[in-house]
Amino acid sequence: MRDNTFDGLDLTHLRSLRSQRHDLSTIIDRIGEHLDQFDGYVAFSGGKDSVVAVDLARQADPDVPVAFFDSGLEYPETYAYVEQIATKYALDLHVIRAEPSLLTVMARTAEWDHRGSPSAHVPVRGFETLIAQPARTAHNKFGDGEVWGVRADESRKGTGRWSMYHSALAREVREHCQGESCCSSKSEQRRHHGGTVRRADGTVAYGPVWNWSAAEVLGYSYQHDLPSNPVYAKLAALGAPTANLRVSHILDGNFLESGRITRLRRGWPSLFEEIAAVLPRIREFV
Repeated sequence: MRDNTFDGLDLTHLRSLRSQRHDLSTIIDRIGEHLDQFDGYVAFSGGKDSVVAVDLARQADPDVPVAFFDSGLEYPETYAYVEQIATKYALDLHVIRAEPSLLTVMARTAEWDHRGSPSAHVPVRGFETLIAQPARTAHNKFGDGEVWGVRADESRKGTGRWSMYHSALAREVREHCQGESCCSSKSEQRRHHGGTVRRADGTVAYGPVWNWSAAEVLGYSYQHDLPSNPVYAKLAALGAPTANLRVSHILDGNFLESGRITRLRRGWPSLFEEIAAVLPRIREFV
């Protein structure tokens, strides 16, 4: 991450000393209830939010399975970091690889190579490759439940993840809240029903940090001495704006015009050349 010091003060440490806005015991209890009801696993991406979700889930069930979905196109540091966390906390880690890998899927299209024939174009099924297929494998092994580190404020209000969580909350309250005998206020509804998302494929996901801010996640990590993925610091040093400090697969077709490929070439030059040999058009975004 960026250097959080200012005039000798460590701002992340300072934030970690604030009183916790969230009821951690309730969150941990909800994780336990979720796993008891649906079985399942914790999804660990190697990002700052998911490592907090893993830490919270381990307090509910120290033996909970942890699944890392490997797209085949992750940062080298992420692979090492996932292994580091798995060893440090003795996780029951399961690596589930996308078949085919994201790079293979992208290479099969005609969009990344001018030499490709338009008639050979194969649509990129990103959701199927990166989420649906690995999730099916995980659910077959562990059950329908999932604990994940996805936060609402990663999207603007009314869009994306924010909309997903708030629509899901309205549904949970409508179908599962017993009125004042269950929740006497909006805040209680968020505490007891928020963060649960029921997907069409039968997955029931719970996001224990769904309504946390990025600062709260970082403060928790500092307070609980959770190591940070070094990719964050490296991207920050390469000039990535805060909004683009994301630990995810290296390339997927998003944010190419905003410097993503330039940072890849500068920070991981050998890896850039290997990918460019397969996807020549990425050079156009440098």
